[in-house]
Amino acid sequence: MSQTVFEPDWRHCYSISALKENEWNQLAGPNPFVQHAFLKALESSGCVGPADTGWEPAHLIGFHGKQLVAAMPLYRKWHSYGEYVFDHAWAQAYASTGFNYFPKLVCAIPYSPVSGPRLLAQTEDLLKALPRQLMQAARNLDVSSVHALFIAKDERNTWTQAGFHERAQIQFGWNNPGYESFSEFLDTLRHDKRKKIKQERKRTAGQDLHFECLEGQNIRPETWAFFHSCYVKTYRMHLSLPYLNLEFFETLGSTMPDAIRLILAKQSGRPIAAALFFTDGTTLYGRHWGALLDLPGLHFETCYYQAIEYAIQTRLKRVEAGVQGEHKLARGYVPQQVFSMHHMVNPDWDRAIHDWLKEEKRFVLARGQSLNERIPFHLSPGLHPGQE
Repeated sequence: MSQTVFEPDWRHCYSISALKENEWNQLAGPNPFVQHAFLKALESSGCVGPADTGWEPAHLIGFHGKQLVAAMPLYRKWHSYGEYVFDHAWAQAYASTGFNYFPKLVCAIPYSPVSGPRLLAQTEDLLKALPRQLMQAARNLDVSSVHALFIAKDERNTWTQAGFHERAQIQFGWNNPGYESFSEFLDTLRHDKRKKIKQERKRTAGQDLHFECLEGQNIRPETWAFFHSCYVKTYRMHLSLPYLNLEFFETLGSTMPDAIRLILAKQSGRPIAAALFFTDGTTLYGRHWGALLDLPGLHFETCYYQAIEYAIQTRLKRVEAGVQGEHKLARGYVPQQVFSMHHMVNPDWDRAIHDWLKEEKRFVLARGQSLNERIPFHLSPGLHPGQE
């Protein structure tokens, strides 16, 4: 990146529709979740914006004349739901001392625990300026704290140098070193894990199940409606309210179809389950799934094995499987750290959070080490495709 020789005009944008799509996307790059169309679909469908969502767009942007030169997806939050980086204990402790934890500022992609760029800028100087401007925005908007969630790994130093405190979590992903087939992938696993996967897939095959992967432009309205019903059922099974409505998914289908893959499971020709993925051409990102029937192995087949099959066929390098789920480890998905950044406006609380995160890091590292010892590949740790 080149150097900046001007000071941008920093401001907030309360609707991404006010920004030119091509200018935003030139800064954002290929990650589908940071694309203008994705963020606009969230706003236009009402999934963010209205007061009852708790997500108030306040995107931080920098202009040089009429040109957008720096940006950050930013929201003023009135609760901590839909973030997947849990700070409920912080909010309770903060409130117990008589302070208001909400509102806070969150630099994130709503309802999307997927790592990606959060600092969007033309130059290195502007990139470094964004976290500092975020701290200033926290003071201007009278919030308790600022949080950047699921940042790209190459942004870590920029955030910490600006004074943010790092927090790590563990997710699971599958790596593709260039497999020619699913069988070749299975051959890299230990015998017990390989046998288990074969048994699971054999049981699924015996249930008259068939799968197809639809690209965005081939997903019909009735298929979106079916997928959304599956998505809603999954949330209700976990006693939660679904964050995303049918209009959001239909909008994405029309505005960014090239990034969407929908794996549809059918039994005797009738759709019974679906899993939604996004892709940037190198990675397949697993996001949402649901099923109308509870069949043994259906979840693993639809969300994990079919994703691996598709990645191998299309030469994708990685499948990201989302949050939680140590059961993914036995199926070839290996642990990886993902990162968020945090800063409290109150100096005393900022120090307290810093100390709290230092203690938490010990437990995260210990869990990561334990998971790495259970990696299912029979190749040596320095050679197997799951090792980063």
